[in-house]
Amino acid sequence: MRFSAPFHVQYPLFNVVPCFDAIIGGIAVAKINLSRMDVHALIDLRKQVEDTLVSQRSTLERQLAALGGSMASIGARVGRGGGRGSALKGKKVAPKYRSPDGETWAGRGATPRWLKTAIKEGRKLESFLIDKSAAIGRKKR
Repeated sequence: MRFSAPFHVQYPLFNVVPCFDAIIGGIAVAKINLSRMDVHALIDLRKQVEDTLVSQRSTLERQLAALGGSMASIGARVGRGGGRGSALKGKKVAPKYRSPDGETWAGRGATPRWLKTAIKEGRKLESFLIDKSAAIGRKKR
């Protein structure tokens, strides 16, 4: 559905009369050709979008607080990130495997080259364990 503006709207970044493509959340959204915008105009547009999102969020938080709730109570994460990644990501863990040369690996991420070559040569992964109690570990699902 296409909406046309019956009036001239002056946008600070664009000297055009917008042709509204959709109405999202009660706000008419103009069709903008981003590929024709220069870097400064794109940065200004991003700042405008960011400011609008911040004001919308604060409005929603005030409304939610008036109802006696909070963002955390509805399962929202506070801060940026929005639920991406693991809770363990970025945490340091003790090394679990050690090579004869002293190189270590915690057992996370890609298998190191020294361990891959040793396994190809027929050695067992358990032979590189630093602490034999680490072999028990957690059960796989």
